[in-house]
Amino acid sequence: MTGSGRGRRVGVRCDAGAAIGVGHLVRCVALAEELCARGVEVVFLGEVSGSPWAAEQLRARGLPLVAAPQEPELLAALVGELRLDAVVLDSYTLAPDTGAAVGGRGPVVLVIIDGDPLGQEADLYLDQNLGAEHRPFPATGRGKRLAGVSYVLLRDSVRRCRRSPWARRVPGVLCFFGGTDSAGVAPAWAAALRRTGLPYEATVISPVPFQAAGRVRVIPPTDRLPELMAEADLVLTAAGSASWELLHLGVPTALTWVADNQSAGYEALVHAGLAAGLGREPGPAAVATLARLLATPTLREEYGRRGRNLIDGRGRERVADALLGILG
Repeated sequence: MTGSGRGRRVGVRCDAGAAIGVGHLVRCVALAEELCARGVEVVFLGEVSGSPWAAEQLRARGLPLVAAPQEPELLAALVGELRLDAVVLDSYTLAPDTGAAVGGRGPVVLVIIDGDPLGQEADLYLDQNLGAEHRPFPATGRGKRLAGVSYVLLRDSVRRCRRSPWARRVPGVLCFFGGTDSAGVAPAWAAALRRTGLPYEATVISPVPFQAAGRVRVIPPTDRLPELMAEADLVLTAAGSASWELLHLGVPTALTWVADNQSAGYEALVHAGLAAGLGREPGPAAVATLARLLATPTLREEYGRRGRNLIDGRGRERVADALLGILG
């Protein structure tokens, strides 16, 4: 492990909110926790709007949030004003020359990607997706790539959690679709569970309250999510950042996807047998898959067993080592 980063200042450029979700922020918070533990001062640059839960993730950790411009040169100027030694970029919407503009001012640039680097130049690229290390990398920049699940970024609250499903007579199901359910799919998937006709107890996380039939409770986004995942017999979710948390915990998972950039991760996890695939829509095929999972404990547990040792929880340490190693 690379030693202390005391005296270093790192900026994290990402956005979060009701419309775009919180996946980028969640994984950046995990890296920020690791850097702060090593004495690095971390500041977030961007916008967090429409999600009190997302804003609280920064406030509770004492991580300042500074409004940041989209224009590459203006962002680079802000980085200079803040005297940052390194900048982490995690966004699909930044202009392709943002990394070059920021790096041109001197800071080390780490870009977090999901396959395509979208034209960004960087000293370091991070792609934590399953099998990323085996896929071609189209970057033309100077940077080194950290690729694969060895580099998955997990928050403290997940790393200290252990799976502890309750002893109950019917399966306990947890449903959530990102930190904000930006696609608004929670009611439809709750209805799909009901159409299985099988007994279950479900907790559905949704920022917008709704009425659900049967033994279902609907709750807002919560910091208890890792504990709720660890207690569940089955989790129904989208193939986003939470997939890695569930694999680390060894929780049986059924996946859908709610954004096009999640489809590759969905296919990889389902093809590898690490999660059950429901498809994108809660139609008859998805209902039939859910029914098999609810009715067959051994099938559920097999999914959990396959993923249990895949994510060791030390990915953020490896990323921090690489970043601080460049800073020297």
